[in-house]
Amino acid sequence: MSRTETDSLGPVEVAEEAYWGAQTQRSLINFAIGREHMPLAVLHGLALIKKAAARINNRNGDLPHDIARLIEQAADEVLDGQLDDQFPLMVWQTGSGTQSNMNVNEVIAGRANELAGNGRGGKNPVHPNDHVNRGQSSNDCFPTAMHISAVQAVQHALLPAIAELSGGLAEQAARHSKLVKTGRTHMMDATPITFGQELSAFVAQLNYAERALRAALPAACELAQGGTAVGTGLNAPPGFSEAMAAELAALSGLPLTSAPNKFAALAGHEPLVTLAGALKTLAVALMKIANDLRLLSSGPRAGFAEVKLPANEPGSSIMPGKVNPTQCEALSMIACQVLGNDACISFAASQGHLQLNVFKPVIIHNLLQSIELLADGCRNFQQHCVAGMEPDAEQMAAHLERGLMLVTALNPHIGYDKSAEIAKKAYSEGTTLREAALELGYLTEEQFDAWVRPESMLESGQHG
Repeated sequence: MSRTETDSLGPVEVAEEAYWGAQTQRSLINFAIGREHMPLAVLHGLALIKKAAARINNRNGDLPHDIARLIEQAADEVLDGQLDDQFPLMVWQTGSGTQSNMNVNEVIAGRANELAGNGRGGKNPVHPNDHVNRGQSSNDCFPTAMHISAVQAVQHALLPAIAELSGGLAEQAARHSKLVKTGRTHMMDATPITFGQELSAFVAQLNYAERALRAALPAACELAQGGTAVGTGLNAPPGFSEAMAAELAALSGLPLTSAPNKFAALAGHEPLVTLAGALKTLAVALMKIANDLRLLSSGPRAGFAEVKLPANEPGSSIMPGKVNPTQCEALSMIACQVLGNDACISFAASQGHLQLNVFKPVIIHNLLQSIELLADGCRNFQQHCVAGMEPDAEQMAAHLERGLMLVTALNPHIGYDKSAEIAKKAYSEGTTLREAALELGYLTEEQFDAWVRPESMLESGQHG
């Protein structure tokens, strides 16, 4: 069963159960590309815009009260997720997001008309353009929805997930603050550190990434709404930009403001590029954390084997008993995807031509995917890796005892050259530093034991 809907190009047949109209149906036909649907977060952001606009237009006397009430009711159903199946369009559509904006306009109008008793769809009494889209353009609605959805995702999902992972690592760092082990630089043995100090670097990296994200949010809270088609605000009433920002802030609970220059807000996406850069910073930090724990857990017999990661699942279909660092691998792949998304966002944002950037859908698709992956990745890594990992103190002690760079503690006492000679002798003959030093006669047993103490090599200014 179908019904006939119309737009400026003429009639189109639409499935009877659909709330959308002709423009959505044309997009379904003309852009059957890929499987990446427009993110629901963006569509919910558009519905929030329609609700706010209905309120303001009603207050201004530009929209009858009964029409505004119907729009609000239908928009609330969208925001509650009741109509999620009514948004079938793909990311790969018009670069302004016009078809998804019209999809939301048509669904809200179609549901409002049904609520009014006139049947599903159509344009009476609520028209998708004249009423739902009043005072708006896709060119300012879509970037506004992009910003709202991105800020919501960072605030509500990503920042709490970073805090969870950072807190878990900080707890482990505190627990093992006195566990001395071999440090490594250039992937080679270096002077001692504690396991707690090693983990503290991860916490600091996550904290830096979090600060970068928070620094990027204020610009992302500036909205294009009110610029309409090209930034001039044509067909929007005076004060509409500020009123919409205030209404959207009240409805969302976010510190949203009106962008000071609507021409830039439509034609450029630097705030989202900056936000994507902060996501990239987090991805880089997570890659380092994942790779380090993967190295430290390598073995268990032929690697470092200094850290025991949780055995969550069998690691091989052919090698019995093998367990792999799968959580590290998953987090690393997430980081790779985010780095790729950042490159795409950067290139797409650079393609603003004259008064409009027409790469908006791919920008927000990649940005929201990065936020979601990072949030899930941080939370999953904390729960299934960091929370259950344990150091192998005996293995750390064994590596430390045979570590050649403990010889660095002798520099202030016998000089660099003699210390290097001791290290080379120990390495070439497979002996300990102590044995090599005594054989060379550069110091006594008592001096070696007093000067070469790993626990005294953990802070500056301590020479034994």
